[in-house]
Amino acid sequence: MKLIIPALLALTVTLLGGCKPSGVPEQPSGRKKVAFVSNGVASFWTIAAAGVKAGGAKFGMDAETLMPVEGISDQKRIIEDLLTRGVDGIAISPIDPVNQSEILNQAARRTKLITHDSDAPASERLVYIGMDNYKAGRLCGALVREAMPKGGTVMILIGRLEQDNARSRRQGTIDGMLGRSHDPKRFDPPSAVINEAGFKIVGTLTDNFDRAKGKANAEDTLAKYPDLGGFIGLFAYNPPLILEALAQAGKLGQVKVIAFDEDDATLAGIQKGTVYGTVVQNPYMYGFRSVEVLSELAKGNTSVIPMSKMIDIPARQIRKAEVDAFWAELKERVGGGK
Repeated sequence: MKLIIPALLALTVTLLGGCKPSGVPEQPSGRKKVAFVSNGVASFWTIAAAGVKAGGAKFGMDAETLMPVEGISDQKRIIEDLLTRGVDGIAISPIDPVNQSEILNQAARRTKLITHDSDAPASERLVYIGMDNYKAGRLCGALVREAMPKGGTVMILIGRLEQDNARSRRQGTIDGMLGRSHDPKRFDPPSAVINEAGFKIVGTLTDNFDRAKGKANAEDTLAKYPDLGGFIGLFAYNPPLILEALAQAGKLGQVKVIAFDEDDATLAGIQKGTVYGTVVQNPYMYGFRSVEVLSELAKGNTSVIPMSKMIDIPARQIRKAEVDAFWAELKERVGGGK
Protein backbone atom coordinates (compact mmCIF):
# COMPACT_ATOMS: atom_id res chain seq x y z
CA MET A 1 0.00 0.00 0.00
CA LYS A 2 2.83 2.42 0.81
CA LEU A 3 4.20 1.92 -2.70
CA ILE A 4 0.87 2.68 -4.33
CA ILE A 5 0.09 5.94 -2.52
CA PRO A 6 3.08 7.98 -3.81
CA ALA A 7 2.25 6.87 -7.36
CA LEU A 8 -1.35 8.01 -6.96
CA LEU A 9 -0.21 11.31 -5.48
CA ALA A 10 2.17 11.87 -8.35
CA LEU A 11 -0.64 11.20 -10.83
CA THR A 12 -2.89 13.62 -8.96
CA VAL A 13 -0.21 16.30 -9.11
CA THR A 14 0.17 15.74 -12.84
CA LEU A 15 -3.57 16.10 -13.42
CA LEU A 16 -3.95 19.15 -11.18
CA GLY A 17 -0.94 20.94 -12.53
CA GLY A 18 -1.40 20.13 -16.19
CA CYS A 19 2.02 18.47 -16.23
CA LYS A 20 3.29 15.87 -18.67
CA PRO A 21 4.17 12.40 -17.32
CA SER A 22 7.91 11.73 -17.28
CA GLY A 23 9.23 9.93 -20.31
CA VAL A 24 6.72 11.48 -22.71
CA PRO A 25 8.55 13.57 -25.32
CA GLU A 26 7.39 17.14 -25.67
CA GLN A 27 5.96 18.23 -28.98
CA PRO A 28 7.59 21.40 -30.34
CA SER A 29 5.20 24.35 -30.25
CA GLY A 30 7.51 27.22 -31.11
CA ARG A 31 6.45 28.95 -27.90
CA LYS A 32 8.55 29.81 -24.86
CA LYS A 33 8.31 27.27 -22.05
CA VAL A 34 8.01 28.24 -18.39
CA ALA A 35 7.29 26.31 -15.21
CA PHE A 36 5.56 27.21 -11.96
CA VAL A 37 6.83 25.07 -9.07
CA SER A 38 4.94 24.88 -5.77
CA ASN A 39 6.27 23.83 -2.36
CA GLY A 40 3.86 20.93 -1.95
CA VAL A 41 0.44 19.60 -2.84
CA ALA A 42 -2.60 21.54 -1.60
CA SER A 43 -5.84 23.10 -2.82
CA PHE A 44 -4.03 26.45 -2.65
CA TRP A 45 -1.80 25.31 -5.50
CA THR A 46 -4.74 24.08 -7.55
CA ILE A 47 -5.98 27.68 -7.55
CA ALA A 48 -2.51 28.89 -8.55
CA ALA A 49 -2.46 26.33 -11.38
CA ALA A 50 -5.62 27.91 -12.81
CA GLY A 51 -3.80 31.26 -12.89
CA VAL A 52 -0.81 29.64 -14.60
CA LYS A 53 -3.08 28.15 -17.25
CA ALA A 54 -4.81 31.49 -17.84
CA GLY A 55 -1.45 33.27 -18.01
CA GLY A 56 -0.11 30.81 -20.54
CA ALA A 57 -3.14 31.34 -22.76
CA LYS A 58 -2.99 35.14 -22.55
CA PHE A 59 0.76 35.56 -23.02
CA GLY A 60 1.32 32.79 -25.55
CA MET A 61 3.51 30.64 -23.31
CA ASP A 62 3.73 26.91 -22.71
CA ALA A 63 3.19 27.11 -18.95
CA GLU A 64 3.01 24.12 -16.63
CA THR A 65 2.52 23.70 -12.89
CA LEU A 66 4.59 21.19 -10.95
CA MET A 67 3.86 20.19 -7.33
CA PRO A 68 6.56 18.28 -5.40
CA VAL A 69 5.15 15.41 -3.39
CA GLU A 70 8.24 14.53 -1.36
CA GLY A 71 9.59 17.86 -0.16
CA ILE A 72 13.04 19.32 -0.84
CA SER A 73 14.44 16.30 -2.67
CA ASP A 74 11.49 16.27 -5.05
CA GLN A 75 11.70 20.01 -5.62
CA LYS A 76 15.41 19.67 -6.43
CA ARG A 77 14.69 16.89 -8.90
CA ILE A 78 12.04 19.03 -10.59
CA ILE A 79 14.44 21.96 -10.97
CA GLU A 80 17.16 19.73 -12.41
CA ASP A 81 14.73 18.21 -14.88
CA LEU A 82 13.51 21.64 -15.99
CA LEU A 83 17.08 22.83 -16.54
CA THR A 84 17.86 19.71 -18.56
CA ARG A 85 14.81 20.41 -20.71
CA GLY A 86 16.00 23.97 -21.24
CA VAL A 87 12.94 25.88 -20.06
CA ASP A 88 12.92 29.64 -20.56
CA GLY A 89 11.91 30.47 -16.99
CA ILE A 90 11.06 29.01 -13.58
CA ALA A 91 8.88 30.47 -10.84
CA ILE A 92 9.34 28.63 -7.55
CA SER A 93 8.22 28.70 -3.93
CA PRO A 94 11.39 27.45 -2.15
CA ILE A 95 10.87 25.01 0.70
CA ASP A 96 14.12 25.82 2.49
CA PRO A 97 15.82 28.78 0.76
CA VAL A 98 18.98 28.67 2.89
CA ASN A 99 19.75 25.01 2.25
CA GLN A 100 18.56 25.23 -1.36
CA SER A 101 20.77 28.18 -2.26
CA GLU A 102 23.08 26.12 -4.47
CA ILE A 103 20.33 24.67 -6.70
CA LEU A 104 18.46 28.00 -6.80
CA ASN A 105 21.57 29.89 -7.90
CA GLN A 106 22.36 27.19 -10.43
CA ALA A 107 18.89 27.67 -11.90
CA ALA A 108 19.26 31.47 -11.85
CA ARG A 109 22.43 31.24 -13.93
CA ARG A 110 20.90 28.95 -16.55
CA THR A 111 17.42 30.41 -16.95
CA LYS A 112 15.16 33.20 -15.67
CA LEU A 113 14.41 32.42 -12.02
CA ILE A 114 11.78 34.16 -9.92
CA THR A 115 10.18 33.25 -6.60
CA HIS A 116 6.54 33.35 -5.56
CA ASP A 117 4.61 32.76 -2.32
CA SER A 118 7.82 32.29 -0.29
CA ASP A 119 10.99 34.18 -1.11
CA ALA A 120 14.70 33.34 -1.21
CA PRO A 121 16.07 36.89 -0.85
CA ALA A 122 19.71 35.79 -0.52
CA SER A 123 19.59 33.87 -3.80
CA GLU A 124 20.15 35.19 -7.32
CA ARG A 125 16.43 35.15 -8.15
CA LEU A 126 15.28 38.16 -10.18
CA VAL A 127 12.08 39.09 -8.33
CA TYR A 128 9.63 37.84 -5.69
CA ILE A 129 5.89 37.75 -6.44
CA GLY A 130 3.64 37.55 -3.41
CA MET A 131 2.66 39.26 -0.21
CA ASP A 132 4.56 40.49 2.83
CA ASN A 133 3.95 37.49 5.08
CA TYR A 134 4.78 39.34 8.28
CA LYS A 135 2.12 41.97 7.51
CA ALA A 136 -0.35 39.25 6.51
CA GLY A 137 0.37 37.48 9.78
CA ARG A 138 -0.49 40.65 11.67
CA LEU A 139 -3.84 40.66 9.85
CA CYS A 140 -4.38 37.12 11.15
CA GLY A 141 -3.40 38.23 14.66
CA ALA A 142 -6.00 40.99 14.46
CA LEU A 143 -8.66 38.37 13.65
CA VAL A 144 -7.60 36.41 16.73
CA ARG A 145 -8.10 39.51 18.89
CA GLU A 146 -11.56 40.02 17.37
CA ALA A 147 -12.54 36.38 17.87
CA MET A 148 -11.15 36.23 21.43
CA PRO A 149 -11.51 39.75 22.89
CA LYS A 150 -10.90 38.44 26.42
CA GLY A 151 -7.83 36.46 25.41
CA GLY A 152 -7.35 32.81 26.28
CA THR A 153 -5.30 29.71 25.52
CA VAL A 154 -4.22 29.31 21.88
CA MET A 155 -2.30 26.75 19.81
CA ILE A 156 -0.71 27.51 16.43
CA LEU A 157 -0.56 24.81 13.74
CA ILE A 158 1.58 25.16 10.61
CA GLY A 159 3.13 22.89 7.99
CA ARG A 160 6.81 23.73 8.43
CA LEU A 161 8.97 26.59 9.61
CA GLU A 162 11.94 26.24 7.24
CA GLN A 163 10.13 28.37 4.65
CA ASP A 164 10.69 32.12 4.70
CA ASN A 165 6.95 32.79 4.40
CA ALA A 166 6.05 30.41 7.24
CA ARG A 167 8.42 31.98 9.77
CA SER A 168 7.31 35.51 8.88
CA ARG A 169 3.61 34.62 8.86
CA ARG A 170 3.78 32.94 12.26
CA GLN A 171 5.72 35.79 13.86
CA GLY A 172 3.38 38.40 12.39
CA THR A 173 0.40 36.49 13.77
CA ILE A 174 1.91 36.35 17.25
CA ASP A 175 2.92 40.02 17.23
CA GLY A 176 -0.46 41.15 15.89
CA MET A 177 -2.37 39.05 18.40
CA LEU A 178 -0.34 40.35 21.32
CA GLY A 179 -0.41 43.99 20.18
CA ARG A 180 3.35 44.20 19.85
CA SER A 181 5.30 46.72 17.80
CA HIS A 182 6.07 46.03 14.15
CA ASP A 183 9.33 44.03 14.04
CA PRO A 184 9.76 41.43 11.25
CA LYS A 185 13.11 40.38 12.75
CA ARG A 186 11.58 39.28 16.06
CA PHE A 187 11.42 35.51 16.61
CA ASP A 188 9.69 33.53 19.34
CA PRO A 189 10.88 29.89 19.56
CA PRO A 190 8.16 27.43 18.46
CA SER A 191 8.35 25.51 21.75
CA ALA A 192 8.02 28.63 23.90
CA VAL A 193 4.89 29.20 25.97
CA ILE A 194 4.02 32.89 25.67
CA ASN A 195 1.89 34.55 28.37
CA GLU A 196 1.19 38.09 27.23
CA ALA A 197 -1.67 40.55 26.69
CA GLY A 198 -4.24 38.13 28.10
CA PHE A 199 -3.26 35.28 25.77
CA LYS A 200 -1.41 32.07 26.50
CA ILE A 201 0.16 30.67 23.34
CA VAL A 202 1.01 27.11 24.35
CA GLY A 203 3.20 26.37 21.32
CA THR A 204 3.55 25.97 17.56
CA LEU A 205 3.19 22.47 16.09
CA THR A 206 4.44 21.50 12.63
CA ASP A 207 3.50 18.52 10.43
CA ASN A 208 5.74 18.83 7.34
CA PHE A 209 2.73 18.56 5.00
CA ASP A 210 1.70 15.24 6.57
CA ARG A 211 -2.10 15.49 6.87
CA ALA A 212 -2.33 12.63 9.34
CA LYS A 213 0.24 14.33 11.57
CA GLY A 214 -1.56 17.66 11.18
CA LYS A 215 -4.83 16.18 12.40
CA ALA A 216 -3.07 14.33 15.22
CA ASN A 217 -1.54 17.64 16.33
CA ALA A 218 -5.02 19.11 16.65
CA GLU A 219 -6.37 16.04 18.46
CA ASP A 220 -3.45 15.93 20.88
CA THR A 221 -3.86 19.63 21.62
CA LEU A 222 -7.53 19.18 22.50
CA ALA A 223 -6.66 16.30 24.81
CA LYS A 224 -3.78 18.13 26.50
CA TYR A 225 -5.48 21.53 26.90
CA PRO A 226 -9.14 21.14 27.90
CA ASP A 227 -9.32 24.91 28.41
CA LEU A 228 -8.18 25.66 24.84
CA GLY A 229 -9.89 28.76 23.55
CA GLY A 230 -8.55 28.99 20.02
CA PHE A 231 -6.73 27.27 17.17
CA ILE A 232 -4.75 29.18 14.54
CA GLY A 233 -4.13 27.23 11.32
CA LEU A 234 -1.51 28.95 9.16
CA PHE A 235 -1.25 26.65 6.11
CA ALA A 236 -4.24 26.05 3.83
CA TYR A 237 -4.88 22.48 4.95
CA ASN A 238 -4.48 23.16 8.71
CA PRO A 239 -7.92 24.72 9.36
CA PRO A 240 -9.89 21.86 7.70
CA LEU A 241 -7.95 19.32 9.80
CA ILE A 242 -8.66 21.37 12.91
CA LEU A 243 -12.37 21.34 12.06
CA GLU A 244 -12.30 17.55 11.68
CA ALA A 245 -10.67 17.16 15.09
CA LEU A 246 -13.13 19.56 16.72
CA ALA A 247 -16.10 17.76 15.16
CA GLN A 248 -14.89 14.40 16.45
CA ALA A 249 -14.40 15.88 19.92
CA GLY A 250 -17.85 17.51 19.89
CA LYS A 251 -16.31 20.98 20.22
CA LEU A 252 -17.25 22.66 16.95
CA GLY A 253 -18.20 26.24 17.74
CA GLN A 254 -16.75 26.00 21.25
CA VAL A 255 -13.13 26.57 20.26
CA LYS A 256 -12.45 29.56 18.01
CA VAL A 257 -10.73 28.79 14.71
CA ILE A 258 -8.77 31.49 12.92
CA ALA A 259 -7.44 30.47 9.54
CA PHE A 260 -5.12 31.27 6.69
CA ASP A 261 -5.86 30.74 2.97
CA GLU A 262 -9.03 29.82 1.13
CA ASP A 263 -9.63 26.08 1.37
CA ASP A 264 -13.26 25.20 0.63
CA ALA A 265 -13.73 23.67 4.09
CA THR A 266 -12.41 26.87 5.67
CA LEU A 267 -14.77 29.08 3.68
CA ALA A 268 -17.70 26.76 4.44
CA GLY A 269 -16.72 26.96 8.12
CA ILE A 270 -16.89 30.76 7.99
CA GLN A 271 -20.38 30.51 6.48
CA LYS A 272 -21.47 28.11 9.25
CA GLY A 273 -19.79 30.08 12.02
CA THR A 274 -17.32 27.33 12.98
CA VAL A 275 -14.42 29.42 11.64
CA TYR A 276 -14.22 33.07 12.70
CA GLY A 277 -12.29 34.29 9.69
CA THR A 278 -9.30 33.77 7.43
CA VAL A 279 -6.52 35.76 5.82
CA VAL A 280 -6.36 35.00 2.12
CA GLN A 281 -3.61 35.41 -0.40
CA ASN A 282 -4.25 35.42 -4.13
CA PRO A 283 -2.71 32.20 -5.46
CA TYR A 284 -4.50 32.64 -8.79
CA MET A 285 -2.60 35.88 -9.35
CA TYR A 286 0.63 34.30 -8.12
CA GLY A 287 0.33 31.91 -11.03
CA PHE A 288 -0.92 34.46 -13.56
CA ARG A 289 1.63 37.17 -12.75
CA SER A 290 4.48 34.64 -12.64
CA VAL A 291 3.76 33.64 -16.23
CA GLU A 292 3.36 37.30 -17.23
CA VAL A 293 6.72 38.29 -15.71
CA LEU A 294 8.55 35.27 -17.14
CA SER A 295 7.03 36.02 -20.53
CA GLU A 296 8.44 39.55 -20.48
CA LEU A 297 11.82 38.41 -19.18
CA ALA A 298 12.01 35.83 -21.97
CA LYS A 299 11.63 38.72 -24.42
CA GLY A 300 14.47 40.58 -22.73
CA ASN A 301 12.21 43.11 -21.04
CA THR A 302 13.65 43.64 -17.55
CA SER A 303 11.50 46.70 -16.84
CA VAL A 304 8.94 44.37 -15.22
CA ILE A 305 11.30 44.02 -12.25
CA PRO A 306 10.79 46.86 -9.74
CA MET A 307 13.65 48.37 -7.75
CA SER A 308 12.34 46.63 -4.63
CA LYS A 309 12.66 43.22 -6.37
CA MET A 310 9.15 42.49 -5.09
CA ILE A 311 5.76 42.50 -6.83
CA ASP A 312 3.28 42.86 -3.99
CA ILE A 313 -0.03 41.01 -4.15
CA PRO A 314 -1.63 42.01 -0.83
CA ALA A 315 -3.48 39.71 1.54
CA ARG A 316 -6.92 40.46 2.93
CA GLN A 317 -9.18 39.35 5.76
CA ILE A 318 -12.35 37.35 5.06
CA ARG A 319 -15.09 37.19 7.69
CA LYS A 320 -18.68 36.02 7.46
CA ALA A 321 -19.79 39.29 5.85
CA GLU A 322 -17.32 38.89 2.97
CA VAL A 323 -17.19 35.14 2.46
CA ASP A 324 -20.04 34.64 -0.04
CA ALA A 325 -18.80 37.26 -2.50
CA PHE A 326 -15.19 36.11 -2.15
CA TRP A 327 -16.03 32.44 -2.69
CA ALA A 328 -18.15 33.21 -5.75
CA GLU A 329 -15.26 35.18 -7.27
CA LEU A 330 -12.85 32.35 -6.49
CA LYS A 331 -15.07 29.70 -8.09
CA GLU A 332 -15.46 31.82 -11.22
CA ARG A 333 -11.70 32.24 -11.60
CA VAL A 334 -10.80 28.60 -10.99
CA GLY A 335 -13.63 27.38 -13.19
CA GLY A 336 -13.32 29.73 -16.11
CA GLY A 337 -10.12 31.72 -16.45
CA LYS A 338 -9.33 35.30 -15.55
